[in-house]
Amino acid sequence: MGVSIQINNVTKAYGGNIVIQGLSAEIKPGEFFTLLGPSGCGKTTLLRMIIGFNTIEAGEILVDGKVINNIPTNRRNMGMVFQNYAVFPHMSVRDNVAYGLKTRKVPKAERYRQADEILKMVKIDQYADRMPAQLSGGQQQRVALARAIVIHPEVLLMDEPLSNLDAKLRVEMRNVIKNIQKKIGITTVYVTHDQEEALAISDRIAVMNDGVIQQIGTPKFIYQRPANEFVSGFIGLSNFLDADLSGNTLCFEGGYQVQMDNLMPNCPEKVHVAVRPEDFVIFPADQPGIRARVDSSVFLGMSLHYFVTLSNGQEAEVVVTNDLKRIIPDGTDISLQVLPDKINVFDASTRTTMINEKEDAT
Repeated sequence: MGVSIQINNVTKAYGGNIVIQGLSAEIKPGEFFTLLGPSGCGKTTLLRMIIGFNTIEAGEILVDGKVINNIPTNRRNMGMVFQNYAVFPHMSVRDNVAYGLKTRKVPKAERYRQADEILKMVKIDQYADRMPAQLSGGQQQRVALARAIVIHPEVLLMDEPLSNLDAKLRVEMRNVIKNIQKKIGITTVYVTHDQEEALAISDRIAVMNDGVIQQIGTPKFIYQRPANEFVSGFIGLSNFLDADLSGNTLCFEGGYQVQMDNLMPNCPEKVHVAVRPEDFVIFPADQPGIRARVDSSVFLGMSLHYFVTLSNGQEAEVVVTNDLKRIIPDGTDISLQVLPDKINVFDASTRTTMINEKEDAT
């Protein structure tokens, strides 16, 4: 079983520039916890604070209940996998993986035994005697992963480890990483800017922006119930529509109304409604709904993507997955209805959610 990580009000500054201020989070033992956000949001800075590459100006980080702020990196018992693999080009695959054990004075026969065991786990044991230059990017990343876990660290840290791989290899390697992490039960903190990668691999996700955690939750809950408009727009695609709120009734331009039963009390009158492309339902133009015209469509095998213009001139995307027998021609007028239990409603001023739903504690 892995260890817990408690991050309490930590601050990081470079000169007068505060990158992270008063950030807190709790990572559960054995959890795959992902820091997700755009470039420059502070996620890698936070990762480097955990392992000790960056100092902590205020606050504290605890691992298994023990404060580690002043513990040197080499005594934190953590493994790190970098974006650029960082394998030693002059060492064989086996020697690369065994290097951490060598620095810990493990006898040669035993460190090679452990290295070979881990190489089998990551399914690269047949390349044990090769040099890194003879390996593909995906194979080198497996070497880096094996080297990080062979020392049996308490925590595994991964900084954009798949960003240098092509799309197919990224999918393959994220499955490898997830399966190995579950098998060994190690607490893992993973940094990425790739939302799909985060959704596929994480137990929980912390969405960051400008050094602030916007929301922490399971992939499903964050996707379905984003805490604010930033999360809604960053995780997946959302169409944002202006609406008025009267009691529990959403009123869209053109008179289309939707009854809601999951709103917070005392909501403002002016709101923004976030509709995922798959949460629109297309009807003929003479039916109630938001008026729109089809501009173009893209067939993607399992789904049809329609790009439409609403009556107010706003562009939107609609995804249909349950009926591919007919493609609506370009230029066709349609009516769009929304799925009330799927859409999200935000205060137009604060951009925070008005949906009264909490994630079940697990």
